[in-house]
Amino acid sequence: MKSSQSMQPIYRDAMRAAAFGVAVNLLLGLVKLIGGLIGESFALVSDAINSLGDVVTSVIVLFAMRVAQRPADDEHPYGHTRAEAIAGSNLALLVFVSAVFVGIEALQRVSEEHAIPPVWTLWIAGTNVVIKESLYRYKIAVAKRTGSSALIANAWDHRSDAFCSGAVLLGLGVVRWGGPAWIGADELAALAVVTAIAWSAIQLFRTSCSELMDSQADGEIVTRIREAAAGTPSVRAVEKLLVRKSGLEYLVDIHIQVDRDLTVEEGHRIGHSVKDTLVTQFPAVRDALIHLEPYPHLHESGAPSKPD
Repeated sequence: MKSSQSMQPIYRDAMRAAAFGVAVNLLLGLVKLIGGLIGESFALVSDAINSLGDVVTSVIVLFAMRVAQRPADDEHPYGHTRAEAIAGSNLALLVFVSAVFVGIEALQRVSEEHAIPPVWTLWIAGTNVVIKESLYRYKIAVAKRTGSSALIANAWDHRSDAFCSGAVLLGLGVVRWGGPAWIGADELAALAVVTAIAWSAIQLFRTSCSELMDSQADGEIVTRIREAAAGTPSVRAVEKLLVRKSGLEYLVDIHIQVDRDLTVEEGHRIGHSVKDTLVTQFPAVRDALIHLEPYPHLHESGAPSKPD
């Protein structure tokens, strides 16, 4: 199994990006919360709750990443990499429940009369759109470099936040220029934010549970691993390939076909060559279990089998 030391650059980049997101979300959340309370904008308060919720989730994800880096032991021979998925599934439920409570409050306020938010609340919402879109672009670049699906999801969460802030900006603008008759637009914008939060929570829960259930990894990474294995010298074909995602890392089970008249020692050497190729070319591949099959591999009918 690959040494955890070789994964340090990936975890370091991912954790640095996550920590930067924590700092920015905390600052934005506090500014929007104070601005929403003073300016009496429930949409801005809802957006603040969204940002502060992101702070909580990011902190827990950072902790889970630290746990995930612990080396394998007798009780966890495959390591602790699934700590991230466990944290993600539980956080998704927490975020969804918080969205429901905010939504209920927004519905109760729709018909109530309250002051029109001041114009500076629009500046807060507009600035948040720009910052969140910038965070998305930063994190998506890091995610592509490290192969972290968690950061990809986090990056898209920032873009979702940018859209939410855009809805808040629109709602506040309607209230400001439409007057008291349009005061409910603030709560409607809040409901749009709540809907986006709930949808993000559902997607995060599905992704985390899928990982815990050992679903096949993304098709692109599976194809690249297959091509790398098939291109290893003396490999005649790849018969079967299973790739499980575990946190930021992958575990590979692969059946390769080699000439049937090779010795056990020669087959063993080829198997190690395939494993070395995979863990070298793909930093996120933690381990690869290689199975050897004779080429051509025959069915009971005597016909050659086709690779998956």
